[in-house]
Amino acid sequence: MFKVLTLNNISVVGLERLPRDKYEIASEIQNPDAILLRSFKMHDMDIPESLQCVGRAGAGVNNIPVDKLGGMGIPVFNAPGANANAVKELVVAGMLLGSRNICQAWDYTKNLEGDDSELNKLVEQGKKQYAGFELAGKTLGVVGLGAIGRQVANAAESLGMKVIGFDPGITVEGAWALSSTVDKATSADDLLSKVDFVTFHVPLIDATKNMINNDRLKIMKDGVTILNFARGGIVDDDAVLTALDQGKVKAYITDFPSNQTKNHPKIIALPHLGASTEEAEDNCAIMVADQINDFLENGNIVNSVNFPETIMPRASGQRLAIANKNVPNMVGQITTKLADSKINILDLLNKSKGDVAYTLIDIDGEVDDEVVNSLKSIEGVLRVRVL
Repeated sequence: MFKVLTLNNISVVGLERLPRDKYEIASEIQNPDAILLRSFKMHDMDIPESLQCVGRAGAGVNNIPVDKLGGMGIPVFNAPGANANAVKELVVAGMLLGSRNICQAWDYTKNLEGDDSELNKLVEQGKKQYAGFELAGKTLGVVGLGAIGRQVANAAESLGMKVIGFDPGITVEGAWALSSTVDKATSADDLLSKVDFVTFHVPLIDATKNMINNDRLKIMKDGVTILNFARGGIVDDDAVLTALDQGKVKAYITDFPSNQTKNHPKIIALPHLGASTEEAEDNCAIMVADQINDFLENGNIVNSVNFPETIMPRASGQRLAIANKNVPNMVGQITTKLADSKINILDLLNKSKGDVAYTLIDIDGEVDDEVVNSLKSIEGVLRVRVL
């Protein structure tokens, strides 16, 4: 029986992917094999010795000590793309809110007083100050062309916008999913100098912190609209506030409000609504539950942020799942230990990612505790599981 600790409310649709005859799931449980969470901050949490994996029902993993867990041989799974449609729709809504001054016009209308005749006059008198512009023909810059960024780019083109994208790490698979008419910028600065709107879909790391700052605002068009539905910290709030007051930036739409930004008349600040749809929460929970299920039962790894993708069809007999430091001759030492114990290997797959390597070995027969302890004694081996 596998034990799963939930640190946040996880969609029931996802939890149902973990059969109750094999999984015990609770918000308070001792010695868990897996942890499922959404926004809970794990950085100050004591990691149980029993823990085998962590699943984040969402894309970002800033709230999880990924490097620490990787060093312990524990993969961290996430759900990239499961919330992409939800975020895409909110980005499109954000562009419409900004281009048509909808929030400001709504506030104006709510505060009107008088009978209907007087109200009609005030409506006609006031509407000119909220005149906007259409998205068709405008240029959108998309920084980060992962699952979300690609959907945003394709949706914007369907609205008649010109789209420029920048992502130095885009994969071949990602490029195939992107409209062929999206222009490719050579750098972030190249993109920012050409756009009427810019939206970010990148993780918050050192390279992306304050991507919009005073220097970059100087090279951008006057009247640009900035959208941030990625992470707080990607946009320098101080720099944008100054640019808004000077008229350099027309509007700032953010999913990460602060006391500085929440009441500014040219800022639309939302309470982190990007993935807040029932569909997205279900999709994220289903994806990460399936990944944890396959890892705990078969050792396969899909969508891990700190371990390599490792998928091997199951042969008969037992399977060994071994996590180790990515150093030379680890596979040789492992297979030698098995050979010394007269254990025949049916199939083997070894993959690496950064400082971590992972090996799946299907064997003919069974291993005992002596063999497992022998494998664990190899310098650099982080974890050994028998499945």
